Amino acid sequence: MLKRTLGRTGLEVTQLGYGSMGLRGPKTWGVRVVSEDAADMFLNSVLDAGINFIDTSPDYGISEERIGRYISGRRSEFYLATKCGCVYTQHEDHLEIDHVWDRDIVARNLETSLQRLQTDCIDILQFHGGDAESLQCAGLIETLMEFRDQSMIRFIGSSSSLPNLPGMIDLGVFDAFQIPYSCLAPKHHDLITKAAETGAGIIIRGGVAQGGPDAEIQRESLNEIWTRAGLDEVLPAGMSRAELILRYTLSHPHCHTTIVGTCNTEHLVENLASAESGALPAELYLEVSSRVATTVAD
Repeated sequence: MLKRTLGRTGLEVTQLGYGSMGLRGPKTWGVRVVSEDAADMFLNSVLDAGINFIDTSPDYGISEERIGRYISGRRSEFYLATKCGCVYTQHEDHLEIDHVWDRDIVARNLETSLQRLQTDCIDILQFHGGDAESLQCAGLIETLMEFRDQSMIRFIGSSSSLPNLPGMIDLGVFDAFQIPYSCLAPKHHDLITKAAETGAGIIIRGGVAQGGPDAEIQRESLNEIWTRAGLDEVLPAGMSRAELILRYTLSHPHCHTTIVGTCNTEHLVENLASAESGALPAELYLEVSSRVATTVAD
């Protein structure tokens, strides 16, 4: 599988990564519920396929626990990213989530994540949102640097988007950024480049999830962009909508890895094949970009 260097981290990551939100378990949110046996099978299938980058979070239900339970014995085969600033309460029928920028919460997140994931070091610890001023005022950037100096984490990152992303980039301290992007939601395109120019690694989320009519999670606003842009008209014969969307994401020159969160084995196989095919042909990439830009501007 194609690998790229994740910025100044030096980590050689597969350009197709795995986002584990779908393994969050029952009584959280959404309709996808994965059993323990299926989670075991799927996580091992991800590694068997050669994917070596897995992203998770303390507020993804039991996702971290499942990663620790089923693949901690294969820890040398993958890089692991999780998040902090997460306050979560499991109610009887749903999971309540908030993000709070407090040293004790961040420290507790890391301690809990290390236990759940059954590892002694997180490769990338990311702020799950937040803005530059809040993180600085709370001394949390220094906190993550302390964790790094204590070898509990290797690199510090930020999972961010507009309007807070520009300020986070300007801090110049992050080793990696996780940023949403797809052909139907391209507004962070230039900010991805700006973040990469600081030397940071780029993790793209939503590269398929922020997709069109074939996405596992449907977003009507994105379906409308697909339709209004007439993308079915330029879809090559034999190429699925999901393949076009994923390969468009991979076409961004600074996409080091894109985390795709499917829990469907057939979709995993299709995504692997799409990733192996690489970036879209330049002419098709430009046509899709032009049609979407015109549609969004209308």
